[in-house]
Amino acid sequence: MKTARFISALVVIMGMFVGSSAFAAEKIHLRIGWQVPWATQGQLVQILKNTDILEKNGLSAEFVGRTYGPMLNEIALADGIDVVLTADQPAAALFSKDKGWMGIGKLMYNRTLTYVPPNSPVQTLADLRGKTIGIPIGAAAERITVAALERAGLDPKKDVTIVNLGILEQGPLVLKGGDSAKWDSMDALSGFDPTPAIFEAQGVIRVLDVGKVCSLVLMNENFISKNEGVAEKLMQAFFDAYDFYRQNIEQANTWFMKEAGLKEANQKACNVAASIEPNVWAKSRSEIRVTLSEDDYKILDGAAEFMAPKIKKQVDMRKYVTNKYAEKAR
Repeated sequence: MKTARFISALVVIMGMFVGSSAFAAEKIHLRIGWQVPWATQGQLVQILKNTDILEKNGLSAEFVGRTYGPMLNEIALADGIDVVLTADQPAAALFSKDKGWMGIGKLMYNRTLTYVPPNSPVQTLADLRGKTIGIPIGAAAERITVAALERAGLDPKKDVTIVNLGILEQGPLVLKGGDSAKWDSMDALSGFDPTPAIFEAQGVIRVLDVGKVCSLVLMNENFISKNEGVAEKLMQAFFDAYDFYRQNIEQANTWFMKEAGLKEANQKACNVAASIEPNVWAKSRSEIRVTLSEDDYKILDGAAEFMAPKIKKQVDMRKYVTNKYAEKAR
């Protein structure tokens, strides 16, 4: 009788351990909104898709791909995603809605550029006085180009003519330019990677200025409160993804290009776009950083200031973006 009771108790205890182990192994599921044609974010997403990094960090994911940040904002506000991978300006726009979204870490740096035809007589930004510049109005390229012109001593409202030219419209214009000193009526263009990186890799542009955008990983506070440790786990996953990326650059680029379907993109173009992100070129794991520096916060402040008249609100980015989750990544 005692033996039967002992065995019964042992079965119960073992069941408790098995149940506890299964609970511990249960993964937190994320719906991650990302931008399919956007390097270097695209490489990071592909690494998460094609490796076991998420699983090792106790996560699983559904990836919701779109083309631009504002599209993801709409899905985020409709509670269609739990994570948004986005640039500083769309982040400011989402924060302005006060729906619980916050920045939990640095995603990457990406470039905006001002460029001219290789045979252009324009050598510096100051030489653009009296010239026409095609810019995707409203994008970070506008903000950064305007600031660069001001640093060069030009008044963007008086000394140059700025024309709204979307990034998708630039490709045909540049590629048919040949040896001309202008692109039709455009003396210069401004844009954001990966498009200028493709141009640069092909040698069909000459770069006058490179600016830096600080992109973020966003998560909703309600989701964080309901899933203990999820923000730390995700930032650790991005840290690990960068560690994989720096050691497998060609593979990460190949995965990205396959899904992005970018015409004319190649390994060189991907690496040109990633040239501004130190994590990709880190010599060791210890050099990787997914927290934000004071300089990063200044970039975010500039983005919020630029967006203020558009969203009718001045967003304090330091109120919405924190390092407390990313600082634990190692």
